[in-house]
Amino acid sequence: MKYERNKIELEENGYSVLADLYSDNEISGILACIENTEQDGNSFMKTKDLFAIRQLIKNVPELSKLLFNRKLTELIADLSESEYFLTKAIYFDKPSESNWFVAYHQDLSISVDIKADLENYKNWTFKKGQHGVQPPIEILQDTITIRIHLDKTDENNGALKVIPKSHLMGIVRADSKDWNIENEFVCEVEKGGAMLMKPLTLHASNRTTNRKKRRVIHLEFNKHNLTEPLAWLEHYEIKASPQQWL
Repeated sequence: MKYERNKIELEENGYSVLADLYSDNEISGILACIENTEQDGNSFMKTKDLFAIRQLIKNVPELSKLLFNRKLTELIADLSESEYFLTKAIYFDKPSESNWFVAYHQDLSISVDIKADLENYKNWTFKKGQHGVQPPIEILQDTITIRIHLDKTDENNGALKVIPKSHLMGIVRADSKDWNIENEFVCEVEKGGAMLMKPLTLHASNRTTNRKKRRVIHLEFNKHNLTEPLAWLEHYEIKASPQQWL
């Protein structure tokens, strides 16, 4: 198994970093595809500190065949013992002069198609036309996040900082001090590489200080169907051929 080390690190530490998932030519193609997209509607957010595209595959469908190359398809197969599907895809562009930073947190919300009063689904939100909810913890525990880096990223342009093994503590209150910041690790990633993460891993990012961009495609995968009548807002099956989508 080519990515066995990354799978072990992800399970044990809550994160892993790998290089060489995409070539420079592939990265150029991905960026050109994004830049040529009409940028309007609720899925597009632009401020001086951040540009983001939510529901990325829906809004830029041509990206699917560029993102799901042989290496990414192999990586997902190695990380998951059962059939995983894509449940969230977001493009983040942290500009070179961004003062935006994010404090330590866990990713506790998933995007769903409707709002429904269900046991173990709580903390509902509605932003930019999307319903968000905190699902049962096993759904979060089984989520695999893959952050594809389109620029070389280090602590000076917003690389994620993580608290290793914090994903094993369950859901942590934001104001809790049950974690040790002295253990934090900065996940520096090469251009064309990726950071793997469990959403319950405590993570944060600093402001940009080196005037370099940080462009990332954030993908989340899961294997669970939600309690009816809820369904994932995004649900794309990964077929044997990366060009095939349901």
